[in-house]
Amino acid sequence: MPPASALATVGDVVAVMDELYDPAWAQPWDAVGLVCGDPTAPVRRVLLAVDPVAAVVEEAVDWGADLLLTHHPLLLRPVHGVAATTPKGSVLHRLLTSSAPYGVALHVAHTNADSANPGVSDALARALGLQELRPLDPAPADPLDKLVTFVPHADAEQVLDALAAAGAGAIGNYSRCAWTAEGTGTFLPAAGARPVIGVIGQVERVSETRLEMVLPRGRRSAVVAALRSAHPYEEPAYDVAEVAALPGGRGTGRIGELAEPEPLSAFVERAARALPATAAGLRAAGDPAAMVRMVAVCGGAGDSLLDSVRSSGADVYLTADLRHHPASESREHGPPALVDAAHWATEWPWLPDAAALLGERLSARGTTVETQVSRIVTDPWTAYAASVTRSSR
Repeated sequence: MPPASALATVGDVVAVMDELYDPAWAQPWDAVGLVCGDPTAPVRRVLLAVDPVAAVVEEAVDWGADLLLTHHPLLLRPVHGVAATTPKGSVLHRLLTSSAPYGVALHVAHTNADSANPGVSDALARALGLQELRPLDPAPADPLDKLVTFVPHADAEQVLDALAAAGAGAIGNYSRCAWTAEGTGTFLPAAGARPVIGVIGQVERVSETRLEMVLPRGRRSAVVAALRSAHPYEEPAYDVAEVAALPGGRGTGRIGELAEPEPLSAFVERAARALPATAAGLRAAGDPAAMVRMVAVCGGAGDSLLDSVRSSGADVYLTADLRHHPASESREHGPPALVDAAHWATEWPWLPDAAALLGERLSARGTTVETQVSRIVTDPWTAYAASVTRSSR
């Protein structure tokens, strides 16, 4: 392990971010990961922000950041050039030609951070005081296999350790998880065999341990190789079965409950206090006096989840960028009430969480960085005026 005073590199930070927000969790259309920067460059300061816009880049440069972590991608759609005469090109040029020795690297965690547990919507839900969180649109758990093998009693612990070292037996915060039972194995060594136990041509019976462990499907080859290497038999008997996919803790959006029911009007005030201020504030659709307790949330644009919200039984749904027709159709169905907030405001609460997790993981590896969360409001809307006249409806 490196000394506690060791500096992290861009590659170190990216590795931790990929552990927290696996790029494989991103939507197929998304563009996440390292956008620019040298993985070997040292990192002393990391600035976190929602948007990689010019004002945020200037903040990163002025603060002396070596790395900018943003939620939204800079290059979501394909481009054929990054000339400094274009807005995105100018951002890249400013990052790469800043006064920092290696420039300022840029890394993006977008829909992979939306799906993570904890992720963007967890931070939003906790900001609102929600409890007992679960995914609104659950993602399947990472695919698992189950390995079953049979080992002489005296060798069972050795084989179990080898399988655990190869990646088997990890369940949540526990490792080396296994189930064992005792029984009798029998076999008949044929000509050409080289039995560790038994004699060619004679039936052999051995007291054995049945050993079962789950493993990530991506580790199947490594675990089977470890089994063959550690098992005392020339030809170990084993089965590998694919475990049925089940909902996991990851997914888009979150459902939770308030500690006590409250009127929709009070919930809207709660949200206004909890979220960073924007020019347009919040708007709500529903009876202000209706009591709400079960709350669905989705950081960022969330009207694609309205069907899931209705089937969840939520009393109110808070998200961003609600469009007229989906919102109108949802209200025709009745509950839930809707609260529409600024896109930027619903995702900003994730930044302090990500900064804390990043610092903890790097510290555990013996490296240190200084993190800072940008408070620049990058919501594009800058002014609001209430309507003077209202319709009769």
